[in-house]
Amino acid sequence: MITIHQLDRIIQDQVKSFARKDPGTPRSINLSKYLYHNQVITISGVRRCGKTTLLRQIASHFQAYHYLNLADIRFHGLSDLTTRLLLLEKRKPGIKILLLDEIQNLPGCGETIRQLHNAGYKIFSTVSHGTITSHSDKSPQEIWANIELYPFSFAEYLTWHAIEISTESENQIAILSHLDRYLEEGGFPEYVRMWDAEHTRSIYETILYQDCIARWNIRDGAGFIRLARFLLTNIGTEVHYRSLASLLGMKSPMTVRDYIHILTDTHLITEVHRYDPSLKKQYGTGKKIYAVDSGMRNQVAFRVSGDHEKLLENLVLTELKRRGFDVYYHFSAKECDFVIIQNGKVNALYQVCSELTDMNREREYDGLQEAMKQYGLDWGMVITMSQEGAVRVSEGVIQIMPMWKWVLNWEV
Repeated sequence: MITIHQLDRIIQDQVKSFARKDPGTPRSINLSKYLYHNQVITISGVRRCGKTTLLRQIASHFQAYHYLNLADIRFHGLSDLTTRLLLLEKRKPGIKILLLDEIQNLPGCGETIRQLHNAGYKIFSTVSHGTITSHSDKSPQEIWANIELYPFSFAEYLTWHAIEISTESENQIAILSHLDRYLEEGGFPEYVRMWDAEHTRSIYETILYQDCIARWNIRDGAGFIRLARFLLTNIGTEVHYRSLASLLGMKSPMTVRDYIHILTDTHLITEVHRYDPSLKKQYGTGKKIYAVDSGMRNQVAFRVSGDHEKLLENLVLTELKRRGFDVYYHFSAKECDFVIIQNGKVNALYQVCSELTDMNREREYDGLQEAMKQYGLDWGMVITMSQEGAVRVSEGVIQIMPMWKWVLNWEV
């Protein structure tokens, strides 16, 4: 059992080490809205996407704080953190900022945080799988606010490489060159710093073996690994649980469903549903899977020629999720890549295509036009690698936007 004195020493050691940590590249997150209100702030996201670094950036706004890395082996078996922190406060009063790293390692973490919040602590915590609320069903949902963190966005990637984001022609050449690299290499901060593909692969393997197979006691580990690789190879392709079970020799469609949910829980993949106002129909139709990071996907997937368009599509999905949108896809007689829902209604449609040509233009426009007509919209967008313009159709206007402009959130 950890004594109060031992806890004090551990916290002091960890705070000193944490304070020396490089604050890293500023993330595109408005921290001011999280720093001073009363909610518990959780930072969730895939392993090694920069959650601890963001916690370090948050710490720079406070003069004093307690920092605990709960992945530290010295905390194993700790079950009464609330009591011990309150006793420590009596000895060292005044520190009410609490930074908790890898909180899922603490037994009963959701209940512990609720108790500390009720005791007056302002809490920031990181979690690598699920969210804090998924670890406790006893805490009121209104006390939580979550920051979903991803590997570097393209804008953050450019900032790291000291590329000025502007519309000047010489900058456009540099931006387009780095966009190709970003699609291939991804945005995991440590990869961007070190260019070490093996490091990215080791993150992937840790997620599969530690966060999935070991944590969930998956017996068919080989089947689980096959499924993960198949999904990452086929990003943006509609899949069905039943056909996946048959193709990969798995026990049942429900096993496939459960495995996909486990992978989603680690933030490694995102599952996108076909849009239908009926939830029953929505859950009963196919799904599309996208990767949290194209670089990791490229390291572990079976690569085929011509997957550049799927990487563009993956980037659009990731950026839409990063911006907090509720994303689906449209599939009827035609297909539209992304349907955006706000306030229960469809309010935007996106199609992704590397390049519009005489061979594919009709197909891309038809998918958008069908969706525009079905959902009553007079505007849709095709995101391409470099083309730009607008086309008037019977349903309204189709805008054509270069990826680099769209992803950097610039107006045409």
